[in-house]
Amino acid sequence: MATATNEPDEFDVIVVGSGGGGMTAALAAHERGLSVVLLESTDGFGGSTARSGGGIWIPNNYALLKAGQGNTRAETREYLLSIIGDKVDPARIDAFIDNGPEALQFVKDHSAADFKWVPGYSDYYPEAPSGKASGRSVEPKPINGNILGPELGRLTAPYTKAPAGLVVGQADYRKLNLMGHSIQGWLVGIKLAFKRTVSLLLKRRMYGMGMAMMIGLRKGMLDRNIPLWYETPLTDLLVEDGKVIGVQVTRHGEQRTLRARAGVVLACGGFEHNEEMRKKWQAEPIGTEWTTGAAGNTGAGIEAGARAGAALDLMDDAWWGPAIPLPSGPWFCLAERNLPGSIIVNQAGNRYFNEASPYVDAVHAMYESAERTGIDHFPSWMVFDQTYRNRYTFAGLPPRQSIPGRWLKSGAIVKADSLEELAEKMGIPADGLLSTVERFNGFAETGKDLDFGRGDSAYDRYYGDPKVKNPSVGPIQNGPFYGVKMMPGDLGTKGGIVTDPHARALREDGSVIEGLYATGNVSSAVMGNTYAGAGATIGPAVTFGYIAAQDIADNFRKA
Repeated sequence: MATATNEPDEFDVIVVGSGGGGMTAALAAHERGLSVVLLESTDGFGGSTARSGGGIWIPNNYALLKAGQGNTRAETREYLLSIIGDKVDPARIDAFIDNGPEALQFVKDHSAADFKWVPGYSDYYPEAPSGKASGRSVEPKPINGNILGPELGRLTAPYTKAPAGLVVGQADYRKLNLMGHSIQGWLVGIKLAFKRTVSLLLKRRMYGMGMAMMIGLRKGMLDRNIPLWYETPLTDLLVEDGKVIGVQVTRHGEQRTLRARAGVVLACGGFEHNEEMRKKWQAEPIGTEWTTGAAGNTGAGIEAGARAGAALDLMDDAWWGPAIPLPSGPWFCLAERNLPGSIIVNQAGNRYFNEASPYVDAVHAMYESAERTGIDHFPSWMVFDQTYRNRYTFAGLPPRQSIPGRWLKSGAIVKADSLEELAEKMGIPADGLLSTVERFNGFAETGKDLDFGRGDSAYDRYYGDPKVKNPSVGPIQNGPFYGVKMMPGDLGTKGGIVTDPHARALREDGSVIEGLYATGNVSSAVMGNTYAGAGATIGPAVTFGYIAAQDIADNFRKA
């Protein structure tokens, strides 16, 4: 059995979790002259950040200012307070606003990651006070993975691959979805294919999205010789006299105690892959099979924090999004819902919300409407016709490509020549579906959804089709017809350890647990029950990881 007898067992700072928040914390602590170790429970780095689109929502960061997309602090605060409400301590929101730009600048200056504005990717609530239709999201610039050498093999894979291995940015993704109805989609595809060919000729291994960010951060750690210990899961926190002074881990098959002279930062994700925790805290139906979060996110940090006395909040919530339960794993349904010529119905065949709304709101609507009406919403069904299939990319399938037989065989998708037959296959009343489609087709003629306002928001239209009167509303009339199961999926859970503006863990009485910090999905979300815009998960994770490191260093130097 391998042993770790020659490894140190004491550091200034111990960081648990190798996603965006954890690596930022490790780099920032190292920059302040502290010794650091980063612990990762799996055999790869990147966590849910690597699996994501890599978007970051931090208003007034350097990339936004460079693009002329700055705004006042008061505007940012007005927007966040208007959508979050009283769910979160305003001081935490202020800490995010005031430290976010500095945190992202730090990432740029101390890693190989760099970011650019995503033009027009609307805030998720652009019509809210000080919301921006032009958007405040940035994304990683593509990066050559060869800069990591053999360590690249440790990169956590995304939950789905881009078509033909292309490096696809947000603006590209948006246009590729319209390939069957827009020449721009084909031109983007040709451009990306050309770039890929050039990269292959030059033997570059180019990556985008969350993988690009994590490659950049990992390069920063390697350049500074910050140790990252793989396959070292957290089993508990070490607490003395109410202060966290280290961690208990499993290392090389042995139980190890590691001490932290200055502090422990938990950045080890939520509990989306912990069936017991999901059943305990969240509404049915719920489980681990519809999440796209990283496999290592089993709630170990949250449970350890709770044992140490930390308060928990938002445990019933998640970064929701309707998911299609495909045989290969859940497909997080993003642009598909915004495109015209589709609807989502419950088991009575009725629409019950604006299908193009932000994905967190979509699943909130699933649960809330089911409870309010007493009608079964699980699964809900997305319904579209052959015109939709001919025009738009669906679940990664290019326009006109046949639905794979294994998808149909699994029952995740059903197909029929008529709406009546489709309703029978979905197990819902035909008269309910027919009347719903008839009414929706009337909205398509006028371009105005009188029931739920679909297409009214700039966010609804972002992933829509600009060639249609209402970019998000179109008729369903040309068979064959398709029904697609929709379940309450997520990118990760939102609930976790309650923290203060310094990212310090708090007890139920509001007192600070000395030595313990948390960031990312192991902490309760600064966004509360909502979602400000693309990247409002990673943006706060990076920010509070940076804040935690600064607070640890400041206090350690004073001691």
